[in-house]
Amino acid sequence: MSDKNSKGGNGSQGGSRKAIHPGAGRRKAVPFPKGRVLDPTDLEAVVALIGAQPYERPLLIEYLHKIQDAEGCLPAGHLQALGDLLKIPMAEVYEVATFYAHFDVVPDGAEKPAATTVRVCESLSCMLAGAEELIAALQSQEMPNVRVVRAPCIGSCHTAPTCHVGHYHVDHASVEKVKSLALERHLHPELPDYQTLGDYIEGGGYKVLRRCLSGDISVEDVIAELSDGGLRGLGGAGFPTGRKWTFVRAEKGPRLMAVNGDEGEPGTFKDRHYLETRPHQFLEGMLIAAWAVEAEEVFIYMRDEYPAVIKILNDEIPKLEAAGLIPNTKVSIRRGAGAYICGEESAMIESIEGKRGLPRHRPPYVAQVGIFDRPTLVNNVETLYWIPKIIEKGPEWFASQGTNGAKGLRSYSVSGRVKNPGVVLTAAGVTVRDLIDQCGGMLDGHEFKGYLPGGASGGILPASMGHLPLDFGQLEKYGCFVGSHAVVILSDKDQMKAVALNLMRFFEDESCGQCTPCRNGTEKAVQLMSQESWDGPLLDDLSKVMADASICGLGQAAANPLMSVIKYFPDDLK
Repeated sequence: MSDKNSKGGNGSQGGSRKAIHPGAGRRKAVPFPKGRVLDPTDLEAVVALIGAQPYERPLLIEYLHKIQDAEGCLPAGHLQALGDLLKIPMAEVYEVATFYAHFDVVPDGAEKPAATTVRVCESLSCMLAGAEELIAALQSQEMPNVRVVRAPCIGSCHTAPTCHVGHYHVDHASVEKVKSLALERHLHPELPDYQTLGDYIEGGGYKVLRRCLSGDISVEDVIAELSDGGLRGLGGAGFPTGRKWTFVRAEKGPRLMAVNGDEGEPGTFKDRHYLETRPHQFLEGMLIAAWAVEAEEVFIYMRDEYPAVIKILNDEIPKLEAAGLIPNTKVSIRRGAGAYICGEESAMIESIEGKRGLPRHRPPYVAQVGIFDRPTLVNNVETLYWIPKIIEKGPEWFASQGTNGAKGLRSYSVSGRVKNPGVVLTAAGVTVRDLIDQCGGMLDGHEFKGYLPGGASGGILPASMGHLPLDFGQLEKYGCFVGSHAVVILSDKDQMKAVALNLMRFFEDESCGQCTPCRNGTEKAVQLMSQESWDGPLLDDLSKVMADASICGLGQAAANPLMSVIKYFPDDLK
C-alpha cells in the first residue's frame, strides 16, 4: 500500500485527519441563508405601516402605497419584508413596484429621493401653455430636498400648465407658486366644495336606487330605459350600456364590477370634474349597476393623480354604508400608481389584482373572465353618472338632447387655444366650432388651425373639417375617433410636427412593454419623428405594423396623430 493511500481519503495530505463524509462541507457554511437576509427591523417597520392584519396578495399595490407615502420611497428591505408577509418572492414584489411610475424603489446603500417631489405635466395642453419653460426654470431653482420631474397628463388640461407638489394640485403653475409650495412642504390635497350626501338626498338623490332595491322597478326595465335613451360607454369605446349589462348578467355568477376611473388620456378631465362636484350622482349610478348585475363587490379604480377624489370617496362611501344604501355589495377603492395603460380595462383588472398592468389577450372578454376570473362589469365614471337621471326623467329626455343624429348629452373636455377651456356639457354630436364658440372663441391672436377630437390617440383633424359631428362612428372614415370626447384646440401658432412628436413620446413612455410592435414601434417612431425630415413611407409601414399587431389600443392607436399630420398637414412637413 502506498504512503499516500495510508494517509486518508478525500485527498487529504495529513495522516492525522480522518476521512470526511461528502456532506460534511456544511460545517464550513455561513450560519445564515445565502442571498438577501430579512432584517427584523424592516419587518417591524412594514407591519407598523400596513397594519397587523390578514395580508392579502391582491392588496400588494395598496401596501406599496402605504410604504411610499410614509417613507417617500420603497427601500429594498421593506420590499423583502412585504414579500415575506404576503408569502411571495421579493422578485414578484419588485416587478410590480418598478412597473408603476409613482413608486421609487431604492436599493441598499442608494440615496433616497428628495423629500418633496414636484411632478410637472408635459402633455400636449400643458406644452402649449409653456410647460417646457416651466420645467427648465424649476430645475434651475435652488430648492433643497426638492426634485422636479416630468409627468404625463394629470387631468387638468384646462388649467395648464399644471403640476403636483406632493399630492397638492397646482393650477396655472408658475415658478414662484410652485417654489413656495415646495419649500413650505404644502404637500396634501385640498378638497373642493362638493355636493354632500345630505344635499344630494335633499334634492331627491338615491330615490332611484331605493326603487331598485325595493323591487319597485325591475332590472329588465332599467336596462330597457338605458338602451332606449342611447346611453353608451363614455370612457372611449362607446359600447351600448344596456347591452353590456345584459352580457354580464348572462354569465354564471358570482359576478363582480369595476369602475374605470383611470382617466389618463391627455386632454381628458371630465370624470374628475363630476367626482369633485357631484360624487353622489356617480355613486348612485354605480350602485344601480351593481344591483342590476348582482355584483358581490365593486372595485373603484381611481388614478393616483386624483388624490382629492380618492379622499372624497373614502369619506363618502362609509356614510352610504351607514345609511343602509349599500346592503348587498362590498365597495372597495383601488388606487392607481401612475400608469396610463391601466385605463385599458384588462390592464386595470390586472392592477386591481395587485399585478403589473399588462393588457390581456382577448377572448375571453372581461365580461366573461374578469377580476379573479369572475364575470365582471366594467363601466366608466361618466356613464354611471347619467344613469339616475335617465331613469328619473325617462329615456326620451336623454335621447332628445343630441344633435346631428346623435343621442344624449356629452361632456366634452376642451383645452388648448380657447379663451375659456373646461368641461362643456352639451348635446352629443356638436361640432368643434360649436365648442369653440361655447368656450368664448379662440385666444386673441390665434387662428383655428386644427384639433384633436378624441385626446392623444384620436388623431388630428384640420380646421376645414370643423363641421363634422363629434360622436361615435362619425370620424373613423377620416382616420380619427371621438373616444372620451377630449378636444384639444390648435392654432396657427402650433407646429403640427411638434404636436405629433409630443403625443408619440407620451405613448413611448406609457407603453407597458409587453408586445414588440408597441414597445419598439413607439420608440422607433419617436426617433424617426425627431428628424428634421420625416420618412413618410417608413412611418406609414411602421404605423400599419403597430395598428395590426399590438395587443391593445395603446399601440393600435398610437400612430393616429402622426398619420393625421402626414395626411392633413403636409405643409408642416416641408
